[in-house]
Amino acid sequence: MVCPRKTVRVPDWDALYTVAESQAGHFTTAQAASAGYSPQLLHKYLASGRVARVRRGVYRVTHFPAAEHEDLVVLWLWAEQAGVFSHQSALALHDLSDVLPARTYMTLPEDWRDRRLRVPAGLVLHFADVEDHDCEWLDAVPITSPRRTLRDCIDAHVSPDLVQQALREARQRGLVSKAEGGRLTKRLARSMGEAR
Repeated sequence: MVCPRKTVRVPDWDALYTVAESQAGHFTTAQAASAGYSPQLLHKYLASGRVARVRRGVYRVTHFPAAEHEDLVVLWLWAEQAGVFSHQSALALHDLSDVLPARTYMTLPEDWRDRRLRVPAGLVLHFADVEDHDCEWLDAVPITSPRRTLRDCIDAHVSPDLVQQALREARQRGLVSKAEGGRLTKRLARSMGEAR
């Protein structure tokens, strides 16, 4: 009988950097392992200053240029790349209203609802399955489409003034059709009636 040899993966900095490059300079422990980095080697890179720990399980290549939405990338990686930024966060990211959310809103898949999560401070979670056609990319992170964002905000009873402003802006910019805008306006009217 021949004992099989254990395959040792050689660390590949280029592979890890390529992953980090697509994520505003960030990567996860699992992504580092896929590139051949053991926890011990990752610790060595931390000690030398080549990478920095941003939060548990999420790291940043130290000399990577700063990106506009790095804070969102870190939250998306925390959510194992399953989340989609939504609700008031998506309104702001689409520049559809004057909303300035004090917290970040993310929608995770419905099957995450029963997970015991240590939710980062300032992050508000919603649970729903977001279809591909309801999702867009902004730099390195996914956000809900304008139509889905408006629907989510209506259903979550976000201030009707902000939603109306966002709806007008979305129509003017051609982000929702006239028919979609009409359906959303009716949905908002029903929501406002239910909230009373």
